[in-house]
Amino acid sequence: MRVGIIGTGWIAEKAAITLRGLNDIEAYAVGSRAKETAEAFAAKWGVKKAYGSYSELIADTDVDLVYIGTPHSHHYDVTREALMAGKPCLVEKAFMANARQAKEMIELAHERNVFLAEAIWTRYQPAVGIVRKLIADGRIGSPRLITATLGYSMGDKPRIMRPDLCGGALLDLGVYALNFVRMFTDSDIESIDGHCVKSLTGMDLTNAITIILKDGILANVQSSAQCVGDNIGVIAGTEGNLIIDNINNPQTITVNGPDRTYIETIRVPQQITGYEYQFLVCRDALASGLLEPREMPHAETLYMMQLMDGLRQKWDVRYPMD
Repeated sequence: MRVGIIGTGWIAEKAAITLRGLNDIEAYAVGSRAKETAEAFAAKWGVKKAYGSYSELIADTDVDLVYIGTPHSHHYDVTREALMAGKPCLVEKAFMANARQAKEMIELAHERNVFLAEAIWTRYQPAVGIVRKLIADGRIGSPRLITATLGYSMGDKPRIMRPDLCGGALLDLGVYALNFVRMFTDSDIESIDGHCVKSLTGMDLTNAITIILKDGILANVQSSAQCVGDNIGVIAGTEGNLIIDNINNPQTITVNGPDRTYIETIRVPQQITGYEYQFLVCRDALASGLLEPREMPHAETLYMMQLMDGLRQKWDVRYPMD
């Protein structure tokens, strides 16, 4: 599978590093708004072709999958162009700026019969299956409380501070915490509430969200672009708990029994970066003629965007594209 990478930032670099470690998938092309930037990226990471526009990359008939690694504020236009050209797309999280854009792109993908996926890498990782099996096997009894935190001290980066770049912690970091809950329970929400600390530009910098689910689980999640978080996730049940060391890229899952008695630590399989799983899923989905990945179906992508829209509306965090 030949991947065309849109964008040349750190996320795009991580994708290129990952693809270099795979045998049957390659970073074939890169597209930037400046030819020189694309050429420098291609030379650094061994990418065959460099394009000075996104449109040129999309028009390359040898590109099998377009990976969109630009800020989420810029996902809509390039995704639409790629889908209209019949190009399968893997779009970085947050999938779009809002649910309206997400719904439009999902509907377009189905109309054009083109594969489309959200690159929320945690959804595709082996840790998901490991944790789900531990819960299904009754290792912690019935889950009753889920907690998760994700925090990075990101300073005054434009993509965090600027409304036109869909700033704030929620779409950048909180999306992982919310997905952490959703990956392990698909129960409907009975009530949701949240609060945030905002920047002078009106973006949420630190937020806390409480969700009560109809199956009796309460979830407390936090995300912050202002501090170094512990990034730990905990699923607490009636007979024990599971501690996930990093909700953004799990490496270990610790199983504790009653009275927090240590039982075992499970390590996930060795990885390149953790990004490889989403590319492998896309390859297999394309080979099977699917329009969406089983690990992150379109309904889930839209559900998460609607959830974040509702929180932003409550906090009065607004983007120009709203």
